[in-house]
Amino acid sequence: MIKAYRNYFCTGTSALMVGASFAIFQRIIVRKIDGILPKVHMIGYFNRPQTLVILSADDEIVQKIGPIIHGKLEPYQVPALLAKAFIAAEDRRFYYHNGLDFRGIARAMITNMVSHSTQQGASTITQQLARMVFLDQDRKISRKIKEAILSLRIENELTKDQILTHYLNTIYLGSGAYGVSDASWIYFSKTPNQLNLAEIATIAGLAPAPSTYSPLINGKLAQERRSTVLGKMREAGFITLSEESEANTIPLAIKLAQPKFFPSKAPHFTSWLVNELSHTYKLSRHRSNGLTIWSSIHLGWQKEAEKTILNSTQDGIEGALVSIEPGTGLVRAMVGGRNFNQSQFNRTYQALRSPGSTFKIFTYITALIEGLQPKDLILDTRRCFGDYCPKNFTDHYQGYIPLSTAFENSLNTVAIALFHQIGFEKVSATAKKLGFKTTLPKVYPVALGASGETILGMTSAYTAIASRGIYITPTPFEEIHDAQGRIIWCYYSGHVRRKRAIKNSVANDMLIMLQSVVKNGTGRLANLPDRPVAGKTGTSEGARDLWFIGSVPQLTTGVWFGYDNNMETNRTSSLATQAWHAYMEKTIQELPTEYFPLSSQG
Repeated sequence: MIKAYRNYFCTGTSALMVGASFAIFQRIIVRKIDGILPKVHMIGYFNRPQTLVILSADDEIVQKIGPIIHGKLEPYQVPALLAKAFIAAEDRRFYYHNGLDFRGIARAMITNMVSHSTQQGASTITQQLARMVFLDQDRKISRKIKEAILSLRIENELTKDQILTHYLNTIYLGSGAYGVSDASWIYFSKTPNQLNLAEIATIAGLAPAPSTYSPLINGKLAQERRSTVLGKMREAGFITLSEESEANTIPLAIKLAQPKFFPSKAPHFTSWLVNELSHTYKLSRHRSNGLTIWSSIHLGWQKEAEKTILNSTQDGIEGALVSIEPGTGLVRAMVGGRNFNQSQFNRTYQALRSPGSTFKIFTYITALIEGLQPKDLILDTRRCFGDYCPKNFTDHYQGYIPLSTAFENSLNTVAIALFHQIGFEKVSATAKKLGFKTTLPKVYPVALGASGETILGMTSAYTAIASRGIYITPTPFEEIHDAQGRIIWCYYSGHVRRKRAIKNSVANDMLIMLQSVVKNGTGRLANLPDRPVAGKTGTSEGARDLWFIGSVPQLTTGVWFGYDNNMETNRTSSLATQAWHAYMEKTIQELPTEYFPLSSQG
């Protein structure tokens, strides 16, 4: 018995020593990290990113994006229902934890393990505030430790209402809105205390992913997210079932106000630039100092592009245009729709559209890679491939014709025959090398452009051909400077990704065939006097998408028209071709005459 007690005593003593040692070690580590962390009282002095100045390629100011303009709320000014919405959506146990919610962490881990995906996060409002003000989005363990310590310190030095108010003043809620005051104004033209329950739930629903749940980008998804927040508010006892039901019946009544952006001279372009900036450079490093960006935009061309799209769109049809410089990938003009004030949806990079016959370049390039030559004969005849029986647009068939003739006349039967002969995998690989990001289904209609891609994506593929086979990721930046004028990002320093996608010889043969399309085939309306033009028309099934993508040696431009609801246009690709011609006729006045390599002009 005595021996047993002795064993228990030794075991207990050892456990206490281990625990004490761990506690001492933990305290030392915490103190060491704590000493290098910022002071909590600095939250009160935190400012949003200061002015972001965007300049054009010729040094004109395109836009200034400034700090918050609608002020910060004080704790007594925060509407109770608005606070409850964010608590329900982001941190239901906010008033019951000390900055770290271990119960929430355990619940999230179990939920995510059961679903085999990240269904729930476990960051408290306090942790989010610490991360937004003092840290970055790095996933390193060291950052998470700092975040945890800062959260405990924040909870120790500030009241819960102060923490919540700082959070509501700081959280990014999309469309340039930092904080609920800005978001209330931008989305609904109201102050926070004027919002109704449905509007409150819409704003609270933006926090996890502002661009995903934005009512300006995806109204259906925003409404679903609003419903989720309302459900969480009811589950938390903040609203009744009848209040939830009534709010769910209210449509998304967005009433846009002038945001904190100085008016942009190229709004679709600058909205894309800001989106790209978050992927290209970590703003958090300089967010209190501001940035100056020399962008790629050519304002003269941009104005012509906007005029061209506006003049070409009637009866609700939408249009988009993007111009990219071969050899650099610099985007010189971008129009994502006919009227930015009516719709901020940028169709150049946010819309997936069927490319129609513009997709055929991938099949023909693969054929050239496999050894076929533009002069080689290929059979144009009516035939079936299993249950799929393609037809030419004119339902006319010419027998054996040169490969280049089949391409310039955009013959569907030949495109499908080549697709069948070469194989899906090889064509898909070529498309991927040239920037095509959509996963292609293994079906024959893919060869005729049945799989969606963005206007920007398709135009960049054609730019690679004009670049003699070098694919360059499109970019809106030339240089980024910090507040002290130091260059922190530069296109000319190799920051832009470029790769050889196809051989020079293949690109040159493809250019000859694309020039033939404009000289003798479906793209005749794109001819420019005394200029080589290489391009391709495209029309999807039912003429739902109308395309022309064409190049002169110094500039590749893609033009698209269609309805947002994907209904038939009852038009032809000549609408896009004529618009391309009208735009390029103006832009080439500033470009010297050059020729493609190995063209008939020499």
